[in-house]
Order: sequence, then structure tokens, then C-alpha cells
Amino acid sequence: MKQGALETYRGVVYPWHIDQIGHMNVQFYTARFDEATWHFFSAIGITSAYLTANGRGMAAVDQHTQYKQELHAGALIRITSELLEIKPKTVRFRHRMYDAESGDEVAVTDLVGVHMDTATRRSVPLPPDILEHALARAAA
Repeated sequence: MKQGALETYRGVVYPWHIDQIGHMNVQFYTARFDEATWHFFSAIGITSAYLTANGRGMAAVDQHTQYKQELHAGALIRITSELLEIKPKTVRFRHRMYDAESGDEVAVTDLVGVHMDTATRRSVPLPPDILEHALARAAA
């Protein structure tokens, strides 16, 4: 695992994840990355409790995914996540998906999330304590 990365997901590829050409469909890669995102956000201080209590949300505004190897039914997968950059209103991070048995990296996605006020639907700065916690977590 890369320094600064943390494990944010473990799962399995089910037969209903498979498309007509025999491998996991892209919608399921995206869904697993999305689930990993919420674990990652929580680890850097953007918890569900914080978002709910403060009328805040996170919105994905940019995502770039590389598919490196196919996954088939029964494959065990794991995802690690790392902070690339945090600014007052945005978080840029990377997820790496692995075949848990072989250790092969099968997909990578880079994302940018924007911290927003859920009532006004406008971006707002992250609180200083969350910025500090995220930077400390990334350095650990």
C-alpha cells in the first residue's frame, strides 16, 4: 500500500456484476469507488454526522478512471485511497482497486469533490479543523 493510503473497501464481484462480454461492468467499478469515497471522507474528518448536522454535502465534479485489468465473478477486491490535495472548498483524491488475491492493480480513479451547502447548493469552505485533520491524516 502506498504511504498515506488507507484501505477503504473490501468486497467481491458477484455474477450480476458481469456484463455481456464476461467481466465486471463499469457501473460496478464506479459503485465500489463511490462506497470507498465515503469511508475515505470519514477518515479525513468529513463524516456523515458532520455533514448532516451542518447542512453540508460533497459533490463529485471531476473523475478520471483507468481500467487496467478485467475482474470476473468471484474475484475479491480491495480499494485503497489517498489524499492528493485539499483546498478550502475541494478535496482531490485517488482510489486504487486491487484484485485481493493476486495483488494486481485493476483500476485507478482520481476524483475531485466539492464541499457544499445543501440548502444553497453552493460551494463553501471546509472548517479549519477538518482541513487540519485531513492534512495530518495524509501525513501519517
